[in-house]
Amino acid sequence: MSWILAARISSLCLISCRHQTPSIAVKSLPFTATIFEFLSSQENIRKQLYSSSPLFADYICEGDDQKLVKSLDVDLFYSKLLESCTRFKDIAQVHAQVTKIGLQTSNFIVTKVVHVCSNLGEIRYARQVFEEFPQPNIFLWNAIIKGHCGHDLFKDALEFYREMQLNGVNPDGFTLPYVLKACSGLSAYEIGRRVHAQILLLGFESDVFVQNGLVAMYMKCAATHWARMVFDRLYDRTVVSWTSVLSGYAQNGDPLEALKIFTQMQFSDVKPDWIALVSILRAYTDVECLGQGKSVHSFVIKSGLGLELDLLIALTAMYAKCGEVFVAKSLFDQVPMPDVILWNAMISGYAKNGFADEAIELFRKMISSKAKPDSVTLRSTILACAQVGSLELGKWIDEFVKGSDFSIDVFVNTALIDMYAKCGSLEHAHSVFDRLQNKDVVAWSALIMGYGLHGRGREAIKLFHDMKIAKVAPNDVTFIGVLSACNHSGLVEEGRKYFHCMKRDHGVEPRHQHYACVVDLLGRAGYLTEAYQFVENMPIKPEVTVWGALLSACKMHKNVKLGEYAAKQIFALDPSNAGHYVQLSNLYASVGMWREVFRIRRVMRKARLAKPQGYSEIDIKGKRHAFHVGDKSHHKFEEIFAKLEEVERKLKDAGFVPDTESVLHDLNSEEKEESLCSHSERLAIAFGLISTETGTTLRITKNLRACVNCHTATKFISKIVGREIVIRDASRFHHFKDGSCSCGDYW
Repeated sequence: MSWILAARISSLCLISCRHQTPSIAVKSLPFTATIFEFLSSQENIRKQLYSSSPLFADYICEGDDQKLVKSLDVDLFYSKLLESCTRFKDIAQVHAQVTKIGLQTSNFIVTKVVHVCSNLGEIRYARQVFEEFPQPNIFLWNAIIKGHCGHDLFKDALEFYREMQLNGVNPDGFTLPYVLKACSGLSAYEIGRRVHAQILLLGFESDVFVQNGLVAMYMKCAATHWARMVFDRLYDRTVVSWTSVLSGYAQNGDPLEALKIFTQMQFSDVKPDWIALVSILRAYTDVECLGQGKSVHSFVIKSGLGLELDLLIALTAMYAKCGEVFVAKSLFDQVPMPDVILWNAMISGYAKNGFADEAIELFRKMISSKAKPDSVTLRSTILACAQVGSLELGKWIDEFVKGSDFSIDVFVNTALIDMYAKCGSLEHAHSVFDRLQNKDVVAWSALIMGYGLHGRGREAIKLFHDMKIAKVAPNDVTFIGVLSACNHSGLVEEGRKYFHCMKRDHGVEPRHQHYACVVDLLGRAGYLTEAYQFVENMPIKPEVTVWGALLSACKMHKNVKLGEYAAKQIFALDPSNAGHYVQLSNLYASVGMWREVFRIRRVMRKARLAKPQGYSEIDIKGKRHAFHVGDKSHHKFEEIFAKLEEVERKLKDAGFVPDTESVLHDLNSEEKEESLCSHSERLAIAFGLISTETGTTLRITKNLRACVNCHTATKFISKIVGREIVIRDASRFHHFKDGSCSCGDYW
């Protein structure tokens, strides 16, 4: 039927010539000779034209034996023909026909060509067509500006906008939103301000589309004050208006203001769309308000938006960050092909909420599914590896990074430095640091913090001076690392000096972490009075970390009176943390105040506060084994306890005497010793000894602070068995070798 259609269209073209000027009529004739060939080669376009009622219904009516032609608009015909094009080849052929019949000077047709080319990604051809046009009108200018904005060619879009005005064409209400979008894409605040002035001069201050573009532009340029001023003056606030200001506040790190706007929106007649809901969820995620976030989730479900991908990502991120990782995972599993943002939300949620194993397993699943991780993915996975503390696992993720596109990414490599330090290998941490080409303050701070964590204070201080020589200015995190290093090494004078030079020499305002480091430093060194006076003279109100450092020092030096005072301040600030009650109980136990020990226990039972259960993990051939105190659940527990008894005999022969001071007074001495020797790290050491070759370093991670008895015992064990034993407890690393510890018994 192609030839019939061609004949009919040819007839229509000839008849329509009667209604045109002679010159156009003559130029239309060649098309009748080529239309059959053209339509025959464009089967898809032919079918669309033949079935397109808007094109033919108004021009053709049915008769008994023939179709009677009413009229035909050539511009409309070519417009429909161009809309049917799905390939560049189609556009080129139609454009050739347009040129052949003399319509290349038609603003309407050329504008349609530019639009279609832009939609198909042929922006270069669109530009060529535009530049060949002698006098483009506002519609054609709008088309070329819109086309470049649609392909993120914002600089070109603004250049066309400038040329348009130089050619004497004023922008209209369709031009300005795209120009503002270009300013947003470039964060071109100054240009945006000048466009704003033009908007006022041209009288578009009441055009809601233009004003919405202004709000979005100012928010993108972080000029929230100007965005809010424009928004407040809007007389007709659409959902786009509300969403622009909501999203802007959320993306500019002001979630509380975003939530205030949301409250106002709820009192208006405008219901939030899914884009607004994404921003609202982001704001609730930032403030970690799970309850209100759940309310938004209910609204999402009731609105039928539960499967909207961006909302699923936002909900997954919210639940994950707020600790509801299992709910987050159930949402994650609803997406058949998660994108990298969703993978990141889930992996990061696991890593930041203590589910390190799950984070690593999910990362393995991600790379096996051929999804491509980005910098955020790698940093979250590296964080999980640091939490596990397995050096073998750390080496695995390091090798993965080396083979990825992020091998020189400073953020990823800084995370690797921190991870290796937390996995017990400063050598590997330093090798990553050395291969970094551009060492910023974060990389320097990570390495300084690592040395401090391992009690190598002098080397940490040297790194600090090397950093200044490299002309990298320290920040607040750097000073936390330096002060922690002084703290873990007992460098009191140095610690005092660096604290006082923070603000004076470097303009860094001390925060609570810095004050807590100094209190811990002074307290552990026995300067309890100075530590207390330091707290009393703080320019900011002391938080739990500061009082906790003082209480810990009081326990170490058995100062009950000051310890009770510190505990009182802590309980007023944080009454539900069991660790502080345990600390006070241990202080009482260390001086034999057993009645007070039982009183603290009753308080804890009444408040339903439980002491965190201690455990230790050891990595053997890439597999981790966990032990609790007195644990007999391991399949090799008989061999473990046999080895433990052997080690205990050798300890006694070497002159080791257990410290039973803090153990319950209602146990006899033999029971006390048995209780101490079955602590989790001792079981992990015994398992390591039976599972590895002689001379192999044992690496153990403990979730609580090492007790005095086990610390002393491990020093003896390292000499007896001729092994290095590296233990990472809750506060630092201990490297035991040849009967001594790297901490110098100062922890």
